[in-house]
Amino acid sequence: MENRTATRGWNFKENKKLVSASGLTVRSVLNKLMSCVDPADTRPVIPLGHGDPSSFPCFRTTPIAEDAISDALHSATFNGYPSTVGILPARRAVAEYLSQDLPFNLSPDDIYLTIGCNQAIEVLLSALACPNSNILLPTPGFPYYEAWALFTHIEIRHFNLLPENEWEVDLNAVESLADENTVAMVIINPGNPCGNIYTDQHLEKVAETARKLGILVIADEVYAHLAFGSKPFVPMGIFGSIAPVITLGSISKRWIVPGCRLGWLVTNDPNGILKEHGVIDSINGYLKISSDPPTFIQGAIPQILQKTKDDFFSKIVNMLREGADICYDRIKDVPCITCPSKPEGSMFVMVKLHLNLLKDIEDDLDFCLKLAKEESLIILPVDHYSKSKHMNNSNWWDATLYRYLKITPCAGVAVGLKNWLRITFACEPSYLEDGFQRLNSFYQRHAKKQ
Repeated sequence: MENRTATRGWNFKENKKLVSASGLTVRSVLNKLMSCVDPADTRPVIPLGHGDPSSFPCFRTTPIAEDAISDALHSATFNGYPSTVGILPARRAVAEYLSQDLPFNLSPDDIYLTIGCNQAIEVLLSALACPNSNILLPTPGFPYYEAWALFTHIEIRHFNLLPENEWEVDLNAVESLADENTVAMVIINPGNPCGNIYTDQHLEKVAETARKLGILVIADEVYAHLAFGSKPFVPMGIFGSIAPVITLGSISKRWIVPGCRLGWLVTNDPNGILKEHGVIDSINGYLKISSDPPTFIQGAIPQILQKTKDDFFSKIVNMLREGADICYDRIKDVPCITCPSKPEGSMFVMVKLHLNLLKDIEDDLDFCLKLAKEESLIILPVDHYSKSKHMNNSNWWDATLYRYLKITPCAGVAVGLKNWLRITFACEPSYLEDGFQRLNSFYQRHAKKQ
């Protein structure tokens, strides 16, 4: 084929901001780790790096969900385009489902259906992206917030979660970081990546701090009700009368169907502050220029939410509890990692990596890359840099990410603390046992001589 060059040269080129943002995701790191697995290793890959247990038979979703989707598809009722905010029966069902845990009743008008929880993040951050705005994000946290904030030109400011206090929010740091351009703070409960559950007392303090600062609370509750410790899950929306709360959630985790891509954005704002300040109009405006979750999945939502039996939920929670127990106990057998607190929710636990006990390991990412190559074991490196120091230092950022991930220009590693690891326990127990045996073997090979 003849190679033709435009007379004046081609006018299009890469969108560097998009390439940068895409590197700030768990997927980009997991893909890099998977590429390091030795194809000559005949052992199965042990996936302890992500929160999708749907491939394990013991985590199969309820037949209620399968039948609901099949019924919706075969009804021929849901073959057309939906409303931009979602079809009314589905929004009504979500409102009724969430209102069970709130002191007030949500309306279908408070519900916006999205393509999973990730699109809910996209919608909301786009709606809040005004000139000079900034957002307060937790460290550690879920890096999709950083990715979308970077893409929408929202300045990122990080506050710490405190491992010594069961990963509670450092509210003093939140107050010191906020200014007149701060629009929101994000909390993730149950915690990803920390596996913690916030008490209602702490959530109320979060709401009081948000009211004092004049900001809204973005409550990421995609792991809602996956709680198996001493503390029950409490939705942040309970405190929507103190400060506006926008809840993000989905059916992905509780029903183990992340491939269905059905999420929601919910306004808990009985005082009407969000509408008064134009946030509702901005959310509606973004949804009018974006895509919708499949109509037949929306059509299945009423049946899924209303008919799923408690025994299914109990089964999932009990399996997560068993996995968390195994994970917490096996961590104690690996000297180079320690866990500050036993996980009580979600699908993850955070462990501190002690590099002083290891030879030829540079940081958490180096540890995970070599672990993937030598043991076909995937664990997520939480971070190896200080975001607050380097987030806007493009030269440092670009050099670091090119060095580790061959991604340019700027991108990020995982979820936010230096030399920590995130391990998922949402898998079959035999995989956890095998995974920790491999982890211990890896440690033995790389341990410093005492």
